[in-house]
Amino acid sequence: MPSITVTVNGKSVSAEVEGRTLLVQLLREQLKLTGTHIGCDTSQCGACVVLMDGKSVKSCSVLAVQADGKALTTIEGLASGDTLHPMQQAFKDNHGLQCGFCTPGMIMSGLDIVSRHGNALDEKLIRAELEGNICRCTGYQNIVKAIQQGASDMAVKS
Repeated sequence: MPSITVTVNGKSVSAEVEGRTLLVQLLREQLKLTGTHIGCDTSQCGACVVLMDGKSVKSCSVLAVQADGKALTTIEGLASGDTLHPMQQAFKDNHGLQCGFCTPGMIMSGLDIVSRHGNALDEKLIRAELEGNICRCTGYQNIVKAIQQGASDMAVKS
């Protein structure tokens, strides 16, 4: 079995994986980071989004061996102790969740949107960027507001 080394949430981790092991399986099953969700197994829902070298990827469509040598950030790597990341706090403040299943993927996608488009985000851009993320509960209105607030709050913290 191939051995890979990745940096996950700032910590170097080595693991043996089968060539067919998906990144989401490595994160959830071997590393026990269960905040990254498996929703559809077809890379359509976005519940499994993580950041790989700062860019969002659907971890159900990436082989673990493709992540060798990369830096991964999962939802578990955002908060600092009891202090939520500004994007997490914005989701809480704006009730950008109901059941919470899609929330980790939405937050990670929100961070990617900010990294690519900056902190001044309008509703139309956010909605277009979230096309690859499915929420079955909220109708997206509060998610959009949360991402706007998170982006703004991240600019203040910079």
